[in-house]
Amino acid sequence: MTPLSTDLIGTWELISREDRCAAGEFVPEPTLGNDPLGLLIYDGAGRFALQLMKRKRGPKTRKRGYDAYFGTYVVDDKRGVVTQSLQAALAAEHVGSVVTREMAIDGDTLTIRLNATSVGGEAVTRTLRWRRIA
Repeated sequence: MTPLSTDLIGTWELISREDRCAAGEFVPEPTLGNDPLGLLIYDGAGRFALQLMKRKRGPKTRKRGYDAYFGTYVVDDKRGVVTQSLQAALAAEHVGSVVTREMAIDGDTLTIRLNATSVGGEAVTRTLRWRRIA
């Protein structure tokens, strides 16, 4: 089995992004919508970049409906987690943040789970699925 640290390197396109509450019910996410566009890149030197955009973003929304950040990452192959340090981010309050994500790869599909996030003040588990494109 290839370690996560090796298999993660590449360019990924977002397939799906869903939030579920503790009861397992779907929770709509108003900022990026239920079906955003996304691109995620991990290189072999420990750097990453992510961009997400609301698919049906109006011309007057400007920065709303868009998120982007980049920085460095470290993989813990035993635990299946990736820790990311954000060097830059569209949202100024995220610059310097350090976040850890559960990740698993099956073939050309990357699944990322975030268990500590909220939508409209409600705690949710966010699952993102990505397809390797390069």
